[in-house]
Amino acid sequence: MTGVQYETDVKLVRWPAEEVRRERYRALGIPRLLVVEGGCRPPVCSDAKEDWIRAPVSRTDLEARMATLRAKAWVDRVPEIDPVGVLRHGGRSCAISPTEADLLECLIRSFGEVVSREELLQCLPERPTLSRRNALDLHIMRVRRRIKPLNLAIRTVWGQGYLLELVK
Repeated sequence: MTGVQYETDVKLVRWPAEEVRRERYRALGIPRLLVVEGGCRPPVCSDAKEDWIRAPVSRTDLEARMATLRAKAWVDRVPEIDPVGVLRHGGRSCAISPTEADLLECLIRSFGEVVSREELLQCLPERPTLSRRNALDLHIMRVRRRIKPLNLAIRTVWGQGYLLELVK
């Protein structure tokens, strides 16, 4: 099964002529590539979703910089679980139990893809009580509540399994 690709649109902004657009895109969290004009000084880019390139620019260089910004934006979208059981995403975090961590690790590995109930149960081999349908459903319900403040959701895909995704 192939994963859902979250295509991140990188906006091209002429610098310094379109400084207002730059600030609007920054406020919205949109990745942007500043095209520095003529002899203008390039700006300091302290945001990982921003980079600059000097005009004139080759098509190859432009595409490479845009691909890099897309990759950086994608990394920010995938949640992480640290070794002590803290789920982090989008600058927020929450503590999770070991069982929740095991479930989420399985869902994160397939972020944006459907994970079957059987696969989730295999992620929890040391917990025989989870083999019952209701027990897994209960754990999924608890995880859903816990991850909601991080703008994440687990969607049920009827007859197929569960999908961990971003809430827009």
